[in-house]
Amino acid sequence: MIELIIIYYWLFIIMEKAASIDAFIAQYPLGVQKIMQQVRKTILRAAPEAEECINYGIPSFKYHGNLVHFSAFEKHIGFYPGAAGIEKFKDEIAKYKWAKGSVQFPLDKPIPYALVKKITAFRVKQNEVKALAKKKKPANSKK
Repeated sequence: MIELIIIYYWLFIIMEKAASIDAFIAQYPLGVQKIMQQVRKTILRAAPEAEECINYGIPSFKYHGNLVHFSAFEKHIGFYPGAAGIEKFKDEIAKYKWAKGSVQFPLDKPIPYALVKKITAFRVKQNEVKALAKKKKPANSKK
């Protein structure tokens, strides 16, 4: 719980409200900016049709709904693929600090860009299946 309070404080009180991912990234030190830009490029390689936006106050990507989000903190990059993205790759993220919908990649270790790409590609497929199912559902049916 304390971690959520710190994240909230950092994102919504200390950090300036950014209108774009570029503006968001520009608020960080140069070394962190380079890592964040690489995370961004990695996500876009896995999801070239994704729409970039700021959602929840952090860089976000939408493709048939919420796809993934990321941010940077003092000692790590936070990557937020949602609970399904974490569950599917729990063995590969086991060496990192993680929670139900997030994983932390330490800034003092190599960022696993290939893993970010795999998780994002999984989320793309997941959202495509959901979108297709939604299209097939008759308009007059109830949930």
